[in-house]
Amino acid sequence: MERQYVSPRDHIGNILNVLAEKNDKIVVIDSDLASSVTTNKFQEKNSGRFFEMGIAEQNSMGVAIGLATEGFIPFYVNFAIFSTGTVWTQLRQACYANLNIKIIGTHPGMDNGPDGASHHALEDIALTRVLPNLKVFNPIDINDLKGAIIRALEIDGPVYIRTARDIVPKVYPEEVGYVEGTADLLENDGDDLLLIFEGTAAKQAYDGFDVLREKGYKCKLMNIRSIKPVDKESVVREAKAVKGIITVENHTVNAGLGGIVSEIIAEEGIGIPLRRIGVQDQFTESGKTEDVKIKYGLCGNEILKVVEKLKL
Repeated sequence: MERQYVSPRDHIGNILNVLAEKNDKIVVIDSDLASSVTTNKFQEKNSGRFFEMGIAEQNSMGVAIGLATEGFIPFYVNFAIFSTGTVWTQLRQACYANLNIKIIGTHPGMDNGPDGASHHALEDIALTRVLPNLKVFNPIDINDLKGAIIRALEIDGPVYIRTARDIVPKVYPEEVGYVEGTADLLENDGDDLLLIFEGTAAKQAYDGFDVLREKGYKCKLMNIRSIKPVDKESVVREAKAVKGIITVENHTVNAGLGGIVSEIIAEEGIGIPLRRIGVQDQFTESGKTEDVKIKYGLCGNEILKVVEKLKL
């Protein structure tokens, strides 16, 4: 069956509008990128609950913190590089106080291709997974994103939701629940390899899975929906049943998904090869998003090359 593709970023404003109809505590903070992250749709319907702070990211997070202390549920929606990197000190303080703030980071990894290294969030998983109290969600498609936002509203504490600007395959049905600390085994052809990916790299992971299938490899494909907490049990169970692991992430391989999986299998003493597909400890450059991802190794053909070198 031919896959359908969608950009989850395009639906953030609409999802928040729907949820805001039932929850008058939801407010949105923007840093001069509302049209790029689609919260301008929220602004149109809920102008009194929308706060435009201009290009002042640290102040934006400070306002979110203040609104949270007053009983509101602030959503700070911005490019991932700004909503986790630029504001990291303020975010850390919010997590220290365990405040009820929600961050949505769009354009993660290399999704903002044309704007180059200054706007490529290659470190946001690393920056957020180290913070106590902060949950880190990584949904794939529209329905998964909506489920993640609904779940974030149920949590009394800080949540970071990482969502793609680039297109990703539609994976989940219309009604999907989101539970932190879960992973889904989406494909299971056999016991050669376990491909593990995070939601914003779903297209490349599926492409790699398809290429490997064509070459006769019998693989499993696992989606890590929740970066923190992570589903250690599922990773361990499936890792014990295969000959090797490939992690696929729209992120630097340092301290990202590959690092998380490496930590898990090392602690469990699982002695199989692991290879990490992602940006290899370097800054990227400007270009069309797909071209940039291919150049820095995030593509199906690169997954095949890495697997062939393993000589299983």
